[in-house]
Amino acid sequence: MNVGQLLRKKRDGEEMTKDEIESFIQNTVSGNNTESQIGAMLMAMYIRGITDTEATNLTQSILLSGERLQWRPEWESKLVEKHSTGGVGDKISLILTPILAACGLKVPMISGRSLEHTGGTLDKLESIPGFRVDIDYKTMEEALEQAGCFIAAANAQLCPADRILYGVRDITCTVDCVGLIVSSIISKKVASGAKFLVMDVKVGKAAFCKTVEKARALAKQLISVSAQLGVRSRVVLSRMDEPLGITAGNALEVAEAVKSLAGNMSSDVARLVTVLGANLLEMTGYAGNGEDLIRQVIKDGSAMERFRRMLVQQGVEDSVANRLVQGQPVLPTALYTTQLRAQSSGWVEEVNAWIIGQVCLELGAGRRKTGDTIDLTVGVEVWKHQGDRVVEGEPWVTVHHSTPSLPTPLVSYLQQALEVEPALLDRPDIIIEILH
Repeated sequence: MNVGQLLRKKRDGEEMTKDEIESFIQNTVSGNNTESQIGAMLMAMYIRGITDTEATNLTQSILLSGERLQWRPEWESKLVEKHSTGGVGDKISLILTPILAACGLKVPMISGRSLEHTGGTLDKLESIPGFRVDIDYKTMEEALEQAGCFIAAANAQLCPADRILYGVRDITCTVDCVGLIVSSIISKKVASGAKFLVMDVKVGKAAFCKTVEKARALAKQLISVSAQLGVRSRVVLSRMDEPLGITAGNALEVAEAVKSLAGNMSSDVARLVTVLGANLLEMTGYAGNGEDLIRQVIKDGSAMERFRRMLVQQGVEDSVANRLVQGQPVLPTALYTTQLRAQSSGWVEEVNAWIIGQVCLELGAGRRKTGDTIDLTVGVEVWKHQGDRVVEGEPWVTVHHSTPSLPTPLVSYLQQALEVEPALLDRPDIIIEILH
């Protein structure tokens, strides 16, 4: 079946076979399919949906378009990965990866960059002077040996089909298609060599999934497809109505991650880190209390030491890595800061994560399209969260920016993020549910 016939088949809502999907992916990678044909197929998939069977076959075809990382046999039972669907202030990978390594696991993390209002782990790490996200297999293996972890970009040999599809999804408004999300995530995680995977699916105003029902549907397909490809997985549904932690912005989030590894962790970050980590520990056969072990490796400094080793393995000079983990200034900073003050007194009902994310995007912390240049220094520090008491005139957010003054419309928009009520409200658990 040629690509025209295949497009017509999917357009009409018919299920594509494994061979048809494999042919489409092979022709995409070889350059036989034009960008318009790829875009048409993605739109047909978006509108008509992707069945579980199609999602599995699509994921496998993307995986087979490139290489798979192979690790030492003795590491087989310890290879774990974590993925998040993205949110505002989500620096969990920076914190959890060295923690898991300190717990005795191996974490070959293949990560991504920011798009729209959601931050990218690779961009955050590149705010550390010398850090290299593009590393070869030998460096990855050495990092797993010496640090127990690495966080790197997918190279040209890993899932090249996904790189092509993602670029076209970006310009055809098909990024938020469940089946395409699943195939993109799982193909890279399987290619990384991970055997156990925990996924954090965000739910709320600043998340792809606005409702729990949509998040559950995504979670079920993620679990199903990963199982078909030999990876055991669990999905944690977590709230993304408020920014996660204190900061949003690349260098700012790295600084917060370092403080978190030193034991100074906000309650929502701590909750998410321990739940995600404990689930991975349990999946790999750890018989003790995983949350206790996580708290222990933070307290005794071994998690921070793993972070330091990872930095050095990925190009950061020893002196820079040492100063960073000691809390000394090595990260780039914005030229200007501006505090905004609360316009009324009461109890914080919410700090709207969508608005915070859009402001960060406007400041230059994120990309509107793949390939855009970002400013690693800008972002916000949010000092008030749901359930906190706030007094009129009290600073509630600090904006880090690269221009001498903030535009008045941006300030007005950001002020709308702080929602204050006269009565105290209970703050819900950031964890909604866990599926496996």
